[in-house]
Amino acid sequence: MSIATHKDEIVIYCNPKTEISKKVIAFAKGVAKINEVDVIQNPPTATQMREILKTLELRPKDLLNRADDYYQKNISGKDFNTEGWLNILIRNPTLWRAPIALRGNKAVLCDNPTNVLQL
Repeated sequence: MSIATHKDEIVIYCNPKTEISKKVIAFAKGVAKINEVDVIQNPPTATQMREILKTLELRPKDLLNRADDYYQKNISGKDFNTEGWLNILIRNPTLWRAPIALRGNKAVLCDNPTNVLQL
């Protein structure tokens, strides 16, 4: 399985209701054709998420918004193995700290809309 996308298209995994997602999508539309994946309606599979994380060179817990109330009340201070963190990430996409953009065989976590330019 590969998450590689077409080099002329940017795939954005995001919660489209968040302000950062709206900004990243708007910015990316000026750069290339985009394919928006709403992770609330269509969360990635564990296999897809593993591939995305491998491409990003990040651990699952690196993608979580530690300032979120749910994270603070239910997750903070607990220790999980990699699969546990992966499950938290997939089952709680509202906890993602930022959208993830993919183009070709590259991926970037978009804490800032201009991060899309790294693709």
